[in-house]
Amino acid sequence: MPTPVILDTDVGTDIDDSWAIVQLLKSPGLDCRALVTAHGDTEARARIAAKLLEAAGRSDIPVGIGVPSPPDERSAGGLPQAAWAEGYTLADYPGRIAEDGVGLLLEAAFASPEPPCIVSIGPLTNVAAALEREPRLAGRARFVGMQGSVHLGYRQSADVVPEYNVRCDVEAARRVFAADWSVTLTPLDTCGLVYLKGDLYQSVRAGRGPALEALFENYRAWLTAVGAPAERIESKSTTLYDCVAVYLAESEALLEIEELGIRLDDAGKMHVDAEARPLRVATRWKSLEAFHEWLAERLLS
Repeated sequence: MPTPVILDTDVGTDIDDSWAIVQLLKSPGLDCRALVTAHGDTEARARIAAKLLEAAGRSDIPVGIGVPSPPDERSAGGLPQAAWAEGYTLADYPGRIAEDGVGLLLEAAFASPEPPCIVSIGPLTNVAAALEREPRLAGRARFVGMQGSVHLGYRQSADVVPEYNVRCDVEAARRVFAADWSVTLTPLDTCGLVYLKGDLYQSVRAGRGPALEALFENYRAWLTAVGAPAERIESKSTTLYDCVAVYLAESEALLEIEELGIRLDDAGKMHVDAEARPLRVATRWKSLEAFHEWLAERLLS
């Protein structure tokens, strides 16, 4: 039986969320029961998610509008993927749009006959709000997230930093990590190393099907919006942080998982602390090359 998944995503800023959504839709071992948008203009993010789901032929998946927040330094000028969804409205989506995204998350979790996996690839405001509204959620689900930086920072730097998804809402991250459920994280140490290039990238780019076509349309529009060289689409992906969290919902075979006590300081920086609650952390790859091959195969499936 496929694992039921509820995806909590800040799709609309970095393009890796869109890659992760397509990966999820193409994973036979995973069954996406709901998608909820997180952080900033969550309604605008919901339009992007809904358009992508409809393009992929998956408007059976309900989309929830998560808890909004004021713009930050990455979204003050608008969402880079908004241009791709220009003219698309939530009323255009053939499926269900839930204005209460937190309520949709809880509804999907408790309606599932099997314990679901909540996969968060954004700031944790929605998941923390769901736990506060219904503490029984922790006994019903497990959590997988793309959050944090333990031994490596961005671009494989030894400078451990407050990772974006954590520092956007540190208190929410503390509540989610402290809840009485299984917590598995891919921090920058592992997810920050993932990108497709060379023959693997070219094989995915040459792939056919509505989901991949929508993904690359979005990628092209995103490159223009962020001022990146348009020719980048010819040669490689961006860093695909979020794809690792989706993978962990299905398998851990290619990663080394450690139980580490993790403490967050007020800036959102992670500290390994033997006195803190242990979390399951993917700290190293057994074979990053094998994961790149697996990801390309999954996207082409």
